[in-house]
Amino acid sequence: MIVVTGATGNIGRPLTQALTEAGRQVTAVSRHTATVPNGARHVVADLAEPAGLKPALDGADALFLLLSGDLHAIGANPADIIAEAASAGVRRVVLLSTLGVVTRPFGTTRVAMRALEDTLRESGLEWSILRPGGFASNALWWADSVRGQQVVHAPFGDIGVPIIDPADIAAVAAACLLDDQHNGGVYELTGPEVITPRQQTEAIAAALGSPVTFHELTRDEAKAAMARSMPAELADDTLDIIGSPTPAELHISQDVQRVTGHAPRTFADWAVRNAAAFRRG
Repeated sequence: MIVVTGATGNIGRPLTQALTEAGRQVTAVSRHTATVPNGARHVVADLAEPAGLKPALDGADALFLLLSGDLHAIGANPADIIAEAASAGVRRVVLLSTLGVVTRPFGTTRVAMRALEDTLRESGLEWSILRPGGFASNALWWADSVRGQQVVHAPFGDIGVPIIDPADIAAVAAACLLDDQHNGGVYELTGPEVITPRQQTEAIAAALGSPVTFHELTRDEAKAAMARSMPAELADDTLDIIGSPTPAELHISQDVQRVTGHAPRTFADWAVRNAAAFRRG
């Protein structure tokens, strides 16, 4: 049985579906009651209290570990989750890390994530580590303004990075959970192209078949908006990356293709599949 944390989110939901379609028993874990893909067992648990995961981990042999935003905050101890999984008899853990542990290794949140990677490596469990860059689904932050005013508010309009479709992260995670050949693998995951917020706005407009304008925010305006849904330090980290990407953050990885056998999806494809989120009701 495979346990998927963050199972109702943009990565966890397609991952849960892929695993059930592969014939595996899946326990889908989320913080709140929610609908999960058919065939999965749902367990409500808070990763901030690892002992509460015991009912979910009972009988599990693999775990997909995705940390919620509060577990990136100072004082959090997500290593306890790995210890809880090991004591429950879990054999394999696939950890969703971040590309930032390589490209910007000295920030507090990246130091903590790299320490978690090291804890997993030293745990005696089988493991794989996924290091994605920015997510295409971060564009959902713009959904309300697109529905209401047909406008995207974002900083750094003409600075791009190769954002990745969460469905591709899920596909790589499924392969790592199901196939022994990925044990000990560390995969850097990006989309197939560098794309700017202004170009993302154009892709959303094309998916909707109606105009959407772009309004550029200052960094401070963007941080204030982001800090409502993530720790302020994580917001700063994100803004550092999207505002001044390093050559390593602009690199387009081939790991999605290597692991899954298909090229990573474009943002335009993501926008078409998610157009309903931006469309007026």
